Amino acid sequence: MNNKAQNTNDPWLHLFAVLTAIITFLLLGVGGLVTSHDAGMSVPDWPTSYGYNMFALPIKFWKGGAFFEHSHRLLASGAGFLTTVLTVWLWLKDSRRWMKWLGVLAFLLVVAQGVLGGLRVTMHMDSLGIFHGVLAQFFFVLTCAIALFTSRFWTEFAADKNKFSVPRGLRGHILFVTILIFLQLILGATMRHQHAGLAIPDFPSAYGKIWPDISPGAVAHYNAQRMDVNGENSITAFQIVLQMVHRAVALAIFAGVAAAAWLSRKRLGGKNPLTKLAWSWLALIVVQIALGAWTVWSNKAADVATAHVLVGALSLVLGAFWCILAFRRPVSSAEIAPSTATSGSFGATPAIAANK
Repeated sequence: MNNKAQNTNDPWLHLFAVLTAIITFLLLGVGGLVTSHDAGMSVPDWPTSYGYNMFALPIKFWKGGAFFEHSHRLLASGAGFLTTVLTVWLWLKDSRRWMKWLGVLAFLLVVAQGVLGGLRVTMHMDSLGIFHGVLAQFFFVLTCAIALFTSRFWTEFAADKNKFSVPRGLRGHILFVTILIFLQLILGATMRHQHAGLAIPDFPSAYGKIWPDISPGAVAHYNAQRMDVNGENSITAFQIVLQMVHRAVALAIFAGVAAAAWLSRKRLGGKNPLTKLAWSWLALIVVQIALGAWTVWSNKAADVATAHVLVGALSLVLGAFWCILAFRRPVSSAEIAPSTATSGSFGATPAIAANK
């Protein structure tokens, strides 16, 4: 590791990056409340709010769904401002070229998020809400990664001479599960914006079966029950299948993360930081599944559904962190062929050079 790379650690920059990630996390929560309360169109105009400058909206309008929607707009503006400052700070003060461009990417994403949120209002398109929610998850992972890369931990981790190698198969497994979690979040966002979160009202069964009947007659019967019992909107066979796929993928994720924790302990040892991270990841997945079940049992209570979204975001971040740390950690020169010993991973110093 060269001295220029070692001197990139700025504690104030790191704290600011952490603040940006925290505000982004809170923004995800408020956005989840907007969707859970079906408040996405409570403020019908954009970028103004009821014709006012959004930063000067009279308090009399802050009620009902408008409270959640307008709070989301203000917090989003704050996140955009913090991201802009972070981007400039990284460009001026961080000597790592790839970090400068990560900052630019964060700025472009937060701008895209603002535009998507605005178009969702002005164009009255629920489908844009799906893209808005998915991009928000990716942006949160990026802000957390920037916070990691600017930390003292990352500097010490990169410079650690007691290197350990992560087997390629284990790295590939964790990457696959992390991608699966991201796909699951896309399914979840689609369900929420398709209003399919309660297309199946029971759990772990589905209309009393392992796999529900989705014939036209059965769906008509389900809808008649929904109207008689709760007066809810009708559902479609597609929405039922969508939720069943969501449940199946959740089971696959649990199995994948459990395997990751077991494999990490077996191949890396119980004291390895990646092993500890994998077990923490498994605990978070268990909480996520419990919240998913609670969402159904509580008839999709807004706070429970939002907590489900937030824990899902944290699960994605932990998987991304595991991949970042594992792929960043080079193997020792004795474990790799001479022809590949001079190549480094993303943002990394070549293995042989690092051992000098």
